[in-house]
Amino acid sequence: MKPPTRNAVIRIFRIFALAEAFSWAALLSGMYFKWIAKSTELGVEIAGPIHGALFIAYGMMALILWRLQRWPFLVALFAGLSAVLPFATVLFERWAGRRGYLAAADEATAAGSGAWEPAAEETADV
Repeated sequence: MKPPTRNAVIRIFRIFALAEAFSWAALLSGMYFKWIAKSTELGVEIAGPIHGALFIAYGMMALILWRLQRWPFLVALFAGLSAVLPFATVLFERWAGRRGYLAAADEATAAGSGAWEPAAEETADV
């Protein structure tokens, strides 16, 4: 079995970033109904485990991309911390995309060096 391509890993990371943010919204809604409205705990019982699974999946994908994309430690740290704050994974995904940390190497570069590295001016922004 062939490992997934760099483009596939980046696409999966982006999907998990968005899904993790949506699960935050579901969990916060469930918490409202449980603690403020005091009407039902069902939202927390359903959204809690889903959010937990997506949180872990997002974190694993961030670790994989840290190694695969050779992110600086600070970028990987921001990726991990973004999962702790509601909706911050989407902000991190957009920030990292604009700075090239989620750009896949073209086939020639991937074949030549084996890894994509951001340009010097991109790493200076971090």
